[in-house]
Amino acid sequence: QVHLVESGGGLVQAGGSLRLSCAASGRIFNINVMGWYRQAPGKQRRLVAAITNGNSTHYADPVKGRFTISRDNTKNTVYLQMNSLKPEDTAVYYCNRQDVGGNYWGQGTQVTVAS
Repeated sequence: QVHLVESGGGLVQAGGSLRLSCAASGRIFNINVMGWYRQAPGKQRRLVAAITNGNSTHYADPVKGRFTISRDNTKNTVYLQMNSLKPEDTAVYYCNRQDVGGNYWGQGTQVTVAS
């Protein structure tokens, strides 16, 4: 079992920045993909960005050029640097980890961008 703990959400003005962190603990496998998803009220949970253990990245089109995903494998931690935030980025952001042991989710952290 893997436990994911997120931090770094909050309220920010449009154009501002936030940095999310997600630390994994438990039964860790080296080969994995970690990512961030978000879910706005009344909408489906969607992928924001993902990164492999080899640091290959993927971004959803709405966040390209504004968000950066990174990871520290020594700390089993993934980060999401969010710049130039827009009101439409408002959502609960969930950390996700996929490896041979399973598919794991964090509890979610609220990001609110005020216009």
